[in-house]
Amino acid sequence: MKLTISRESLLTPLQSIAGVVEKKQTMPVLSNVLLVAEDSTLTLTGTNMEVELVARVTPVHVDQPGRITVPARKLADISRALNDESPIELALEGDRLHLRSGNSHFTLSTLPAEHFPNVEDEPESFRLELPQKELGRMLDATAFAMAQQDVRYYLNGLLLEVASDHVRTVATDGHRLALAHLTLATGCADLRQVIVPRKGVLELARLLDDVETPVTLVIGDNHLRATVGAYTFTSKLIEGKFPDYNRVIPRGGDKVVLADRLALKNTLQRAGILSHENIRGVRLNLSTDQLQVFANNPDQEQAEDALPVEYQGESLQIGFNVGYLVDVMNALDEDRVRITLSNPNSSALIEAENDNRCLYVVMPMRL
Repeated sequence: MKLTISRESLLTPLQSIAGVVEKKQTMPVLSNVLLVAEDSTLTLTGTNMEVELVARVTPVHVDQPGRITVPARKLADISRALNDESPIELALEGDRLHLRSGNSHFTLSTLPAEHFPNVEDEPESFRLELPQKELGRMLDATAFAMAQQDVRYYLNGLLLEVASDHVRTVATDGHRLALAHLTLATGCADLRQVIVPRKGVLELARLLDDVETPVTLVIGDNHLRATVGAYTFTSKLIEGKFPDYNRVIPRGGDKVVLADRLALKNTLQRAGILSHENIRGVRLNLSTDQLQVFANNPDQEQAEDALPVEYQGESLQIGFNVGYLVDVMNALDEDRVRITLSNPNSSALIEAENDNRCLYVVMPMRL
């Protein structure tokens, strides 16, 4: 294998692939990137057996076609450190890959391409196109609520739901729930629900730009595949049944609060400084046109803050994990938020005042 490529053409896909390749691997070849050179194209592939990312770079000057695997992070670090003006020559000599650029020369160890695992192809059951910016918005609005290393493995991912007239993403860790909705004619006759693992969600979100250019999703029985420009991303799916999120969404709350999102976020963050560092609890006291926030900790330290809100109704005291509320304020991008409550033991429903595409549910705490 021998080829010449510009530094930028090699570095851009390498940086994306290095995010998929994990540092500590049980199989050495999983720390490598697969390079395949043929027909003026260089294809780079990285995988951790759960997710796979393939990038195609053209045009590339290929003198000798071939395929080999080399350490992904080392190749990325070298490419990043090189001078931008000089092209990069990659040449396989024996079992070593030689990288030359300007006055620099590096020799990298390799492993045979035959050792590199392939994500098995499976018949696709459904194909969907939607704008990158919309899918990116939905992932950003919900991914933060995924569980991390929960024994209920189906919570360590994100539900992707496709119906005939909408696409939804839903995430929950059992204490809070985030839902994003997109009205779209999908052509899907039956309701489809798949659970994308945490790593897959985060890597897919990194590929998406804030543009109308479509991303193509192919949903199979065991995999989700997304094609974004020159990148093809594949993620295994989590087997299991996601909780019925509709049962979690509170209905009929009679206490509706309207507040400035940034002012509420700042008030919560200030009070949260003196909350218990493990349970992060704060107490909200709601009265006519005012919301007070209280926090304390085992060191007998206390915080008290308040902000004006729009509210007419009975007074209410309710406790929450302040981190969960701040996460919601960060996820919303409108100026004002609507919080619907009913009693101290019922979850809060949080939405933007004039945008119903996203909703959030946060369970209360006993303080």
